[in-house]
Amino acid sequence: MTEDDKPTSAEKDSAADRSRAAADTALLEAFGGVWGMVDTTVPGLVFVLLYTINRDIHLAALVALGITVLLALARLIRKETLKHAFSGVFGVAFGAVFAMMSGDAKNFYLPGMLYTLGLAIAYVLSAVFRYPLIGVLLGPMLKENLSWRTRNPGRFRAYTKATWAWGLILLAKSAILFPLYWWGDATQLGWVKVALGIPPFLLCVYLTWIFLAKAPPPIDVIAEMEAEEKAERERERAKAEAERVGEPLLAEWADRIVDEAQQEPADRRYPPRP
Repeated sequence: MTEDDKPTSAEKDSAADRSRAAADTALLEAFGGVWGMVDTTVPGLVFVLLYTINRDIHLAALVALGITVLLALARLIRKETLKHAFSGVFGVAFGAVFAMMSGDAKNFYLPGMLYTLGLAIAYVLSAVFRYPLIGVLLGPMLKENLSWRTRNPGRFRAYTKATWAWGLILLAKSAILFPLYWWGDATQLGWVKVALGIPPFLLCVYLTWIFLAKAPPPIDVIAEMEAEEKAERERERAKAEAERVGEPLLAEWADRIVDEAQQEPADRRYPPRP
């Protein structure tokens, strides 16, 4: 490689910027991005607003469910992923059914609260057992898979810190909401849950971004595998070419040995016995 072929400092900086931009995009996509926040916040806001105004559980639940379905259809029209929209639809649907069957508006929020608590426990346990969930989620999106566990200790530590952050923040959120569910009324619970919808999420994403920004870049194991496969194909091609060229040479070499042996005098080919 000549000096002109070597990447310049500007090119290295540009590659690093692209890597960081890809990581930021993957981070937002993994947790739903802006529309994910809308999907999880707007239905609850609609429910608590309508219930505060007219105290009609059925109307508030059905309107909230309708809003969730419309948001899912909007994602479908924009050809975006529906995994976050489906989770929102199912969560709101379960909450609406619980609230209408029990006659208690607080039960509209119970499925989401249980999901948050379960997710918090999953984050904490994954960090304790050294399989931090943030790394498991983001690794495939950043083309590093699980290489960070054995080959990139800096990223392993960053993923562990980020996972602890998510777990502890969600546990704190649950610690606020469940006492309100048990001892507060539906209106108080609803407004507090709406208020705790976006800020904790943004805090978790920000801390994750901070930890990963200070960590070493991801190892692109996909590119490594592709390079290994290409090298293996080159070796196979070179081997086949060598065999194809080598067979005539081997035959020619054998014929030459036979010819030399035939031209050699008989007394030298068959020396007399002593």
